[in-house]
Amino acid sequence: MTRVVVDVMPKPEILDPQGKAVTGSLQRLGYQGLTVRQGKRFEITVEGELTDERIDQIRDAAEKLLANTVIESFDVRVEES
Repeated sequence: MTRVVVDVMPKPEILDPQGKAVTGSLQRLGYQGLTVRQGKRFEITVEGELTDERIDQIRDAAEKLLANTVIESFDVRVEES
């Protein structure tokens, strides 16, 4: 089995209130110079052979379901187990 990871992040021009809140909390705790952008991570387990067609299916699913492509971007990568 192979694991495919889809990372979804707000686009740079989109405000990220959760990331801003975490950044502020880190600064109050003394962690200066850190800026957080908060996103989502999806781990997809693929049974059988991981083909280019299967990767294309996962990209399609990410675009249609996992990410709101108006305000988010996503990256698909393979993690060998």
